[in-house]
Amino acid sequence: MSPKADLQFLALLVHRGHLERSDAETLVPRLQGGEELDDLLIDVLGREETWVAKMRRTQAGEIPEIPGYEVLGRAGRGGTADVFRARDKKTGKILALKVLNPEATRTPATRKAFIQESKLLEQLDHTGLVGGFGVARSGQTYFTRMEFVDGSTLLEILDQGTALEEAPALRIILEASEVLRYLHSQGVIHRDVKPGNIMLSANGRVKLIDLGFAAEEEAAPANPTDSAVGTVAYLSPEQAQGGASADLRSDIYSLGVTLFQLVVGRLPFEGSDDRDTLRKQIMESLSSPELKGRKLSPHLHYFVEKMMAKDKDVRYQSWEELIADIQGQLKGREDLDYRQGASSRHVRRRGPSSGRRR
Repeated sequence: MSPKADLQFLALLVHRGHLERSDAETLVPRLQGGEELDDLLIDVLGREETWVAKMRRTQAGEIPEIPGYEVLGRAGRGGTADVFRARDKKTGKILALKVLNPEATRTPATRKAFIQESKLLEQLDHTGLVGGFGVARSGQTYFTRMEFVDGSTLLEILDQGTALEEAPALRIILEASEVLRYLHSQGVIHRDVKPGNIMLSANGRVKLIDLGFAAEEEAAPANPTDSAVGTVAYLSPEQAQGGASADLRSDIYSLGVTLFQLVVGRLPFEGSDDRDTLRKQIMESLSSPELKGRKLSPHLHYFVEKMMAKDKDVRYQSWEELIADIQGQLKGREDLDYRQGASSRHVRRRGPSSGRRR
């Protein structure tokens, strides 16, 4: 390996916590003098050849080695865990392995939450929810076995710089609502609904992929800050203020923010920092010239405003109510498109003959 590549790998070893900075610094002059990093790690720092080989093989531990699975590549990154595409060596089946990162593993509360999420996912069964096949441990590595979804998150789609048209956006929100209705029927509130947690599979189906902040309905927070979990930009006003119990109307608010972002291409409330964003969510009225500028229907305006009402008692009070409204709007659009299409086809058929007959 070149000296530059070895220096980069040495920095990665420090960054991943495998070497002390002071130890790494002692090797730098000798690397710059042309010596090989692997030899220095063994001869100077006393590391085993097998350790060095593993660090190389796993990119300093970034790629996990889990018995029984062939890791094929990273599929996603998260704050406490990464997701990898892997092949089960016994069955040949392609799975997603959600692996808790080393720092999070050392935190008991985070480790406990990871295990609870995995067990919850295993208990649930809905086509719109990523399938869970249990949590396991290999050495100090905790991982969840999940269904692999070939597709992109809505956030990845939005990051390409294109907002969605109204009908596709509403269909996505409708499918997501049906999954969230299922969760509610099981006594579960998601509490982190956002584009980054909603995938659109290669066959166009919606998949909810993360239950990291899920809680039992009406579960009272242990302290006033417990309710403010999730992602700041999508928190409902009552969650932003703290002290509120988990409530399906908070999920409806977050899904309303997601709908706004899908059709407008930006968040409804953006602050200079998290505190400023929370203040705007609590105090400022929803305003978006883009909703009118993009010629979106009055129905969509109504959905966004009702889903994102500051007062949770003004929002949709059930998933059934929201689903019925969106289904009605989509059905109306389809009927209108059909009638307009039939009319135009009728005109095209009769147009030429009308010029010949008297």
